[in-house]
Amino acid sequence: MKRQNIQPSSLSQRIVGGHVLYSHVVVVEGKKTIFVSGQLARGPAGEVVGPGDMRAQLRQVGENIKAALAAAGATLADIVKTNTYVTDIEEFFKHVDVRMEYFGALPTSTTVEVRKLAHPDLLVEVEAIAVVD
Repeated sequence: MKRQNIQPSSLSQRIVGGHVLYSHVVVVEGKKTIFVSGQLARGPAGEVVGPGDMRAQLRQVGENIKAALAAAGATLADIVKTNTYVTDIEEFFKHVDVRMEYFGALPTSTTVEVRKLAHPDLLVEVEAIAVVD
């Protein structure tokens, strides 16, 4: 896959904790596009992982996305777009380092705060799009 991340100089960059959070534009030339549905902090048996702990939930969501991509023959580095839904955006921004561990390739990204997710103990949900050769 040929990938180009673009940060137009006319657009501001969102930097938190010294990390640029996302690319404004990602251009890809590839053969297969993979859409990963919104992943929640649920373990293999469906249990909520890390109730009340955004950091633990971000890690579980990252691991779930990694597993979903692997099943389709892709890796985290192939992600070109994420949509993130959080119940507390200020808390989310305290854990940018965890997000960078999983999505450090700087995909395009949208993050919004929502009132609630599918279960009262869930704090974050992420969906992803990846492209591979």
